[in-house]
Amino acid sequence: MSRKKVLLAGESWVSTATHIKGFDQFPTVTYHQGADELLDALKDSPYDITFMPAHQAQRDFPLTMEGLAQYDAVILSDIGANTLLLHPDTWIHSRPTPNRLKLLRQYVEEGGALLMFGGYYSFQGINGGARYARTPVEDVLPVTCLRFDDRVEVPEGFAPVVTGDAAHPILEGLGADWPILLGYNEVELKPGAEVLATVSGEYGSQPLLVTGTYGKGRSVVWTSDVGPHWLPGDFIRWDGYAKLFSAMLGWATAK
Repeated sequence: MSRKKVLLAGESWVSTATHIKGFDQFPTVTYHQGADELLDALKDSPYDITFMPAHQAQRDFPLTMEGLAQYDAVILSDIGANTLLLHPDTWIHSRPTPNRLKLLRQYVEEGGALLMFGGYYSFQGINGGARYARTPVEDVLPVTCLRFDDRVEVPEGFAPVVTGDAAHPILEGLGADWPILLGYNEVELKPGAEVLATVSGEYGSQPLLVTGTYGKGRSVVWTSDVGPHWLPGDFIRWDGYAKLFSAMLGWATAK
């Protein structure tokens, strides 16, 4: 059986630092990827994942339905709406280009699968900068985004609470005891959404893992991270880590 094709966009960033040593100083630039642990965990899964870092996605994320249709699922993870809206031809050369948020909505409406995973540039994001509220992508998701910074930092950690049927295809075999997480994006449920897991009651039992449908397609929301810092090493080493994210893709792409 051929592996299903998945596009994972986002999960990269560049940081700069100035090192000061007495009178002297020098700058450094470091490139980071946040999906390495997830990609490693899923390398032998039924999914052939194409990883498109955020800086590459600005130019290379599909501009046509034909380009999107080659994938069984698209994952947006820690990549803001502006990266998909501002293709270099528009940003630099003032040329009209397709609205890729509208294309994603059409893609799901026609039977595709969209997953959004949490992070500083997911949902509404840090300082509201991810900006998915009131966009065509929000139309597809089973949740709505807040209109302001939606991050909830939980430095002491919280244990996810499984609320869905243990026999659900995403939850099957995972049990009820999951490792702790250190934060998430706050969202609000849409009518008809199915909540499979929440954050702890201390934080209002807000949505953590939610599924939904749109047109002929399906969507999945995971409001925490896929790797550090919100998702600690114990979660990555948990034998349910790969199973959980593989099962999300399995449900989203089921026909």
